[in-house]
Amino acid sequence: MSESIVEHTDRGPLGRDEMARVLAGDIPRGAYVNLGIGQPTTVGDHLPPESGVILHTENGMLGMGPAATGDAIDPDLINAGKFPVTELPGASYFHHADSFAMMRGGHLDLCVLGAYQVSASGDLANWHTGEPDAIPAVGGAMDLAVGAKQVFVLMSLFTRTGEPKLVRECTYPLTALRCVDRVYTDVATFEITGRGQVLVRETWGISFRELRSRVDVPLTAASQEGGA
Repeated sequence: MSESIVEHTDRGPLGRDEMARVLAGDIPRGAYVNLGIGQPTTVGDHLPPESGVILHTENGMLGMGPAATGDAIDPDLINAGKFPVTELPGASYFHHADSFAMMRGGHLDLCVLGAYQVSASGDLANWHTGEPDAIPAVGGAMDLAVGAKQVFVLMSLFTRTGEPKLVRECTYPLTALRCVDRVYTDVATFEITGRGQVLVRETWGISFRELRSRVDVPLTAASQEGGA
């Protein structure tokens, strides 16, 4: 075991809720945040009220709460993925165009997006696999990727066939260039430095040495460069 990185090799990879919880714990207090469609929306279920984090939705809501269940479901209250959500005290609603103005105008502190691939320099590919029969679904990802002050990606590290999604260069159509700051996966959390060298902050169910052998990207333990 490396002495310069926290390795949780006594357990397996993180589950989806555990991944969301780890990322939620790194969101700055009081930040304005957009959670992308899919797995990123689960992050909202792990933000305690005292965090002061204000969630923005692409379809025109500020102050979104956790997912709605049972009697709390209001069919008129949904997120951008069309799933029922709750509202927090002080929540507001506005036109879709105003929502995109917030995204493009640099008013969001952070966004959380899913991805097909992230490159070592922070390029993001998350809207199309390039396959002829694949259905493209860019949504507001391009606006968020270039408009938010920080971009966190939440994804599994490997495909079903074992290929890493963290790569030297993306082979899928790009969403945006050099926009990703951190990548949260089921086996490790990564810092993107923008210099091609990726810092590893923590691992789960895999050692740093094994991670290096399975990912074709220059990896360095975060604490070796002063942490993150």
